[in-house]
Amino acid sequence: MPKRIANTISITQLLRRFQDDAACIKWLEAARWGGKPVCPHCGGTDGISPPKSVPFRYWHKACRKHFTVKTGTIMHSSKTPAQNWMVAIYLVMTARKGISSLQLSKELGVQQKTAWYMLQRIREACDSGDFVLANVVEVDETYIGGKERNKHKGKKANQGRGTVGKQAVMGLRERGGKAIAKPVADTKKDTLQGQIKQHVALGSAVNTDEHGAYQGLQGYAHGTVNHGAGQYVGPGDIHVNGQESVWAVLKRSVHGTWH
Repeated sequence: MPKRIANTISITQLLRRFQDDAACIKWLEAARWGGKPVCPHCGGTDGISPPKSVPFRYWHKACRKHFTVKTGTIMHSSKTPAQNWMVAIYLVMTARKGISSLQLSKELGVQQKTAWYMLQRIREACDSGDFVLANVVEVDETYIGGKERNKHKGKKANQGRGTVGKQAVMGLRERGGKAIAKPVADTKKDTLQGQIKQHVALGSAVNTDEHGAYQGLQGYAHGTVNHGAGQYVGPGDIHVNGQESVWAVLKRSVHGTWH
């Protein structure tokens, strides 16, 4: 399978392309409408008057409402300049370990609460919805949360160590494709295999470690790698190294960006 190469631009190229708000709005109009304004209120394209007193604000005679290209998007009703939105989206998409609202506020020269608001909307827009993984899918689970010994006395679960007090997270990654990570109630057989059946197409090759909850998986070409025996790649290129790399980046973002 050919390796995908990410098509990104540098921050200087971004700023040359979106040097002011007008350039940003023109690009958004071309990307969203393809050159012909569409009313976001009713979907109509006829009877739309071009901007007059207010730049880039249109009037639709049929539904008698004004609109801009930002209406109905994450930038809707935002007084933040469009260029700031472009830079914020770029930073979110290219910062491998994430970016905090405090850091973003410094990068954009805005208040921290404004940066927080922008990040919340951008992350919500990144939701890809439901999709199904196929071909070769690597499945693994991890736990997110602080160590019991480092917690305040009043917040300790007092039930032992290890995974106590942490959130179980299941990850499914299609090689060369998308990945899914979601919190799960537990790591029992019914829970983990139920998630596989929900998100992975039947007949796909599913690679896991030797965790007993994956045993007896039906409907898939199930391959396992025995980490307990020091095995990291099994026969036929069976491994979950790609999904473990996802966990590595996630945990480094927790420690390095959000602490």
